[in-house]
Amino acid sequence: MNTLRIAGGQVLRPDATVEDADVLVDRDEGTILDIGADLDADETLDAEGCLVTPGLVNAHCHVAMTLLRGYADDKPLDAWLREDIWPAEAALTPEDVRVGAELGLVEMIKSGTTAFADMYFHVPEVAAAVDEAGLRARLGHGVVTLGKDDEDARADIDESLDVAREFDGAADGRIRTAAMPHSLTTVAEDYLREFVADAHAEDIPVHYHANETTDEVDPIVDERGERPLSYAKELGMLTADDFLAHGVHVDDAEIDLLADAGTGVVHCPASNMKLASGMAPVQKLLDAGVTVGLGTDGAASNNDLDMFDEMRDAAMLGKLAADDASAVAAGDVVRMATAGSADAIDLPGGALEVGGAADLAVVDLDAPHLTPANDLVSHLAYAARGSDVRHTVCDGRVLMRDREVLTLDEDAVMARASEAVASLRERV
Repeated sequence: MNTLRIAGGQVLRPDATVEDADVLVDRDEGTILDIGADLDADETLDAEGCLVTPGLVNAHCHVAMTLLRGYADDKPLDAWLREDIWPAEAALTPEDVRVGAELGLVEMIKSGTTAFADMYFHVPEVAAAVDEAGLRARLGHGVVTLGKDDEDARADIDESLDVAREFDGAADGRIRTAAMPHSLTTVAEDYLREFVADAHAEDIPVHYHANETTDEVDPIVDERGERPLSYAKELGMLTADDFLAHGVHVDDAEIDLLADAGTGVVHCPASNMKLASGMAPVQKLLDAGVTVGLGTDGAASNNDLDMFDEMRDAAMLGKLAADDASAVAAGDVVRMATAGSADAIDLPGGALEVGGAADLAVVDLDAPHLTPANDLVSHLAYAARGSDVRHTVCDGRVLMRDREVLTLDEDAVMARASEAVASLRERV
């Protein structure tokens, strides 16, 4: 057995308590063997003065959009997409998507994220980057039929299903897949109905954007006389295997539908604020028993992939939305960024427990903004930063040690990304 000991730190347990303990990892199996004192191992990772937490799970992003960070800002969602983002994305090559994905993976590793869900295109390039970087991911090809003829629309759907079939279980099982229609308003009903049925017939989960803005709600209400998630249920898109992003403009009846179905919702507070999409009723979702995860969305609408930032944003925005300072408390957002996200996208991880996935982040507490250590769960939600992460481990493999990424060449990735963007801007 090849073992790794994360030694000398404090450990965040699933019940949100913190204890002095080491974590013993089976590197061959990628699982946690023990949590306790006086553990022996083949190799030791120093965690003295640190808090060992579950690896963070970014449950909704578009990782290659790192190339569009700062490309278009300060616009509402519809204009931002149609005038800036979609034209730029139309010019992206597979090579662009590969380096954009690598840039995002470096950023996530450096901020303690060990798993993510991603909707994009040129998915084989994203999968190759994930394989090399060592992270976990649920990947899918995003489908838009709006403005396409029947041949192109069906080709897009076929590609999403083919990608889901081909890459499920890739990267030694670290990659899982999903069918990913972009949204309820960007995929026509006939295509959506057939697409979802075909996916579920093969036990492929479905991930999509829903109720992100009023522009995604009003047309469905006006045309169909029903709310978007009622429409989604009719299409078979509300199952315990499916998960949706945003859920900003959901009413009480839709919250009940989500709770009854067991469909996960991924909250993306920074993107929702930046695009003025609205404030999701997160506390109502939690109170109803809905599985709520946390995601950054793409780096073009965030503009980073730091899940510590996202936790703080979720807590602050959640209190405003509920008009209640006790809403979306620190423990809630830490769970959303770990176990909640892992549950929503159905990937291993999210909790440090014997027999569980050895996906973890080691947060260095030796910093003025993390002193004094009155409440470390509070610090994770309100004070910690991605740059406080000292080590990152996924599937028992050390991806970052003492702030050095070991699986990707950080400097080379940044240089290639800058070159790719310079070329992209000329083409656009």
